[in-house]
Amino acid sequence: MYPFIETIRIDNGLPRLLAYHDQRLNATRATFAPGCTPWRLDEILQVPSLPGRVKCRVVYDAERVHEVTYTSYVPRPVQTLRLVEDDTIDYTHKSVDRRALEQCADRRDRADDVCIIRGGLLTDTTIANVALFDGRTWWTPARPLLRGVRRQSLLDAGVLQERDIPVTTLSQYTHIRLMNALLSWGEIELPIQNCSY
Repeated sequence: MYPFIETIRIDNGLPRLLAYHDQRLNATRATFAPGCTPWRLDEILQVPSLPGRVKCRVVYDAERVHEVTYTSYVPRPVQTLRLVEDDTIDYTHKSVDRRALEQCADRRDRADDVCIIRGGLLTDTTIANVALFDGRTWWTPARPLLRGVRRQSLLDAGVLQERDIPVTTLSQYTHIRLMNALLSWGEIELPIQNCSY
């Protein structure tokens, strides 16, 4: 079992989406150690007084926290996505083992990142969940590689709807957005034409 990670956004000393991170962290731990006592991240973190957006990375397994690090964070620009197919990839738990994602990323050619197709359906990029706009509604894949905390918070708020998105239907959408715990909703958006084989 590889160690797992939670990547938490901290804005001017304020951790974001902690309840969602707690839920995912404890669900992961319970998968590998059923009946374990839940943790609360607000009891683990020692939030630094760094200004701006900070990336907090918690490395853990079912029994203990291995390390907690804090670094200033600036989003990496993404303007193009290459569609790559991988029907065997599995990233159900946010693990430090990212080899399968890195193998997909190695196929990006000149694109900034890849969007992974599994079983003919859109899933995620190597760094983020995705949402597609059809002119009225933002849709997110019902079967992502990883159920991200930002994605879940937007589903709970009614901002997103879930459905299977076959790669053959991409022309029905106008824009694609990337989302993860560190990105604000709408921070990375590109026209669907920038997402291609």
